[in-house]
Amino acid sequence: MGNYVLIHGAYQGGWIWKPVAARLRAAGHTVYALTLDGCGERQHLVRAGITVATQAQEVAQFLFYEDLQQVVLVGTSSGGMVICKAAELARERLARLVFVDALALLPGEQVASIVNRAAPYEVTAITTGPSRADAEKRLFADLDPATRAWALARYTPHPLAALEAPMALDNFWDQSWPATVIRCRRSVNPPESHQRRTAERLHATWYDMDTGHYPMLSQPEELTRILLG
Repeated sequence: MGNYVLIHGAYQGGWIWKPVAARLRAAGHTVYALTLDGCGERQHLVRAGITVATQAQEVAQFLFYEDLQQVVLVGTSSGGMVICKAAELARERLARLVFVDALALLPGEQVASIVNRAAPYEVTAITTGPSRADAEKRLFADLDPATRAWALARYTPHPLAALEAPMALDNFWDQSWPATVIRCRRSVNPPESHQRRTAERLHATWYDMDTGHYPMLSQPEELTRILLG
């Protein structure tokens, strides 16, 4: 049986993977849905200095302390940036990378140059994200009402530098990685062109899902089947 480590995106926590994690565990796999520093139930720890690199270090250290090998490392949305950096730090522990409607930036690129934001974000010294009113208008809009209400209740702003700072990678794109890219057709961000670039550079297996940006909530059965390979 395999080891799955699931990494959430911006404004989320490990909670977003709950339906998929349950299905993977039912299939006999070991599954960890991590909540990154300053996010979700760890929002009270948010502070200056949280970056993609520090969150990736958390992931790499987790793999070490749990003695995990042959890990399928899955990232969605901005979590794609985290798994890229974590892969650099823990290559020997990984079996496959999976990008679920995810960002995978080149060194020096910034999210704002790739993602088309419908409204200005609320920015503080340490966090960024849609206002509560904007979140309630737009986020999780493709989900059924009960699931959407459940997800909106768990929305949290994201650590500022972990979303807005230029991407810092050393050699990720110079290496070969077994990888899968899953694009959600009904999602505007990240753009298809960005995800195609990821797939082409990594020679990744490509899947299309006919759903929005949160397939782990809208189509957990299909996403689980893809993750099981």
